[in-house]
Amino acid sequence: MGPQEGRVRRRSQCARVVLASCAWACALALGARADVDTSTGLGDNTLTNTVLEEPEFTDVIQNVTVPAGRSVRLACSVKNLGSYKVAWMHFEQSAILTVHNHVITRNPRVSVTHDKHRTWFLHISDVREEDRGRYMCQINTVTAKTQFGYLHVVVPPSIDDSLSSSDVIVREGANVTLTCRANGSPKPTIKWKRDDNSKISISKSHSVSEWEGEVLEMARISRLDMGAYLCIASNGVPPTVSKRVKVSVDFPPMLWIPHQLVGAPLYYNVTLECFTEAHPTSLNYWTRDDGHMIHESPKYHMENTVGSPSYKTHMKLLIRNIISEDYGTYKCVAKNPRGESDGTIRLYTSSPPTTTPDPLAMTVPPPSKPPRRDTPLTDKGTKYQSNLNEIDKGKQKSDEGGGKTHLNWVGGASQVTDNAERRRCHLELVVVIYVIVNLGLF
Repeated sequence: MGPQEGRVRRRSQCARVVLASCAWACALALGARADVDTSTGLGDNTLTNTVLEEPEFTDVIQNVTVPAGRSVRLACSVKNLGSYKVAWMHFEQSAILTVHNHVITRNPRVSVTHDKHRTWFLHISDVREEDRGRYMCQINTVTAKTQFGYLHVVVPPSIDDSLSSSDVIVREGANVTLTCRANGSPKPTIKWKRDDNSKISISKSHSVSEWEGEVLEMARISRLDMGAYLCIASNGVPPTVSKRVKVSVDFPPMLWIPHQLVGAPLYYNVTLECFTEAHPTSLNYWTRDDGHMIHESPKYHMENTVGSPSYKTHMKLLIRNIISEDYGTYKCVAKNPRGESDGTIRLYTSSPPTTTPDPLAMTVPPPSKPPRRDTPLTDKGTKYQSNLNEIDKGKQKSDEGGGKTHLNWVGGASQVTDNAERRRCHLELVVVIYVIVNLGLF
């Protein structure tokens, strides 16, 4: 707006107020004449001969701040009012609201009261945003006297759904722009947060806990960015409001197989596993190597467990009472509108698990036969020593292994211990006989 236009606008507003003031002042002038006491016959001479003090404002009109929907009261105090009148006007709207005790406006929310002394109150109920602005209290003297007070109307924030984003579905790797517009007074500020309080990925190298601004832009979005985003609007006037925007990221199924080779013995049960990731949720099923789909039956039981995040699924196939025809190749398959993926697991036969033998149940080697007379003494001594070492080693292993497993083999352990003692005694007897024979004592 140029200087010339501003001057024209101010003159126009001033003219409207002056005309309005003149209008109600002239209208009241007739009423003022009727208020003159003519019973004395003095008429206008009484007014002429009486010196009256000019009315004056005694207090300023206080500026008021009020939330929308509440009620408000503005006060205008005047002394020496005499026969003059007080009027209330809305300056920005150039509208006369009340004159004296009368409501001029057709607004049903406006009323006026007087405390029977010197204060005139303007009441506005269910305050609205359009009620904000300057309010003028005026006395209809020859040169009108006026004063102003300002009404601030604060409005809690509200989100404009028509100008804000709704739920979105995008492909993985695409860019996403979310928008949130809010109204209120003062103008609300907008913040974005994730519903689960995880970070917002603005780009691959930039993540934040929250983002301020009406527009949230995310580059090359991934499945990790999937979820609900909150647009929060606040302006210091309660309540704060929010809008939930759900972002869905579509991608084709992916499979991960922890064990591609699985061994199981005949007549045992076995469980095959696959892990999938897909959005939208995929159709998951199992097939044999001939391509035929596996169905629920006494032989097969299938179970799909949704993980966290919800685009993850744990697939399980239970095969009961394995027979030779069950060995071979199995496939886990996942399909959704974005694509298809499958993985292969080979089931082969394996030996049944065996129980680990108890160290106490080990076999002790038998003692050597008595040496012949023509055998050199050194050889006999070496063989004898070797046999003793074998027995000692066997006993040492038995002692070391007896702490944990001998409880499962109580009878067998006792029998082996007795056998070892008898063999030791027998060996000692052989040694004595050998010494006697070689020394010629027999």
